[in-house]
Amino acid sequence: MTRPIIVFDLDGTLVDTAPDLLDSLNHSLAANALAAVDEAGFKRFVGHGGRVMIERAHAAQQRALAAEEHDRLLQLFLDHYTLNIPGKSRPYPGVVEALDRFKAAGYLLAICTNKYEGNSVALIGALGLARYFAAIAGQDTFAFRKPDPRHLTETIRLAGGDPHRAVMVGDSQTDIDTAKAAGIPVVAVDFGYTERHVREFEPSAVISHFDALTLGLAERLIDAAA
Repeated sequence: MTRPIIVFDLDGTLVDTAPDLLDSLNHSLAANALAAVDEAGFKRFVGHGGRVMIERAHAAQQRALAAEEHDRLLQLFLDHYTLNIPGKSRPYPGVVEALDRFKAAGYLLAICTNKYEGNSVALIGALGLARYFAAIAGQDTFAFRKPDPRHLTETIRLAGGDPHRAVMVGDSQTDIDTAKAAGIPVVAVDFGYTERHVREFEPSAVISHFDALTLGLAERLIDAAA
């Protein structure tokens, strides 16, 4: 029988990357003479990668953004972010213990993120977590990305898992919608990067700390989905 698998979102779920994403976003905005985004406003822009963050930040300041300028600012964002990995980013409390717990129990582990694959791999490596994951799939790994459910199901297959024995863990409506569309149960963390409480998006379960991501919870969700 195929081993069960837990698939994690990255930013705002496994790792608190907000300080570095915000620094890189503001670096790119300054190049276009826009006001910096503060930490409180950051959650409105995050969730679909750097390109969308830049677009949303411009829209919030009622500034038009030509395609060429968008591409230039995205490259500034990516260059700044890449040069500073891992920066201030750190795993959330309980993450390493949870990864150890599931790995010891025979689970496969994977990451499905709208961050670029190269930056995702670099960040996980710099934080010493690469040994845990059978696959890390970013927004450019396939020809589609979250909320397209194929991003999740193909990540599972890339890791050698079975979508029928899987659980998704994320922090946003995008993660929850992706998992639901794939027919996969989803656990939402309530400390990530969303302005609305994740409970509003009706995930299978909500946790406030990774200590609550137990083997028993994962098994119940997989059994219920089956």
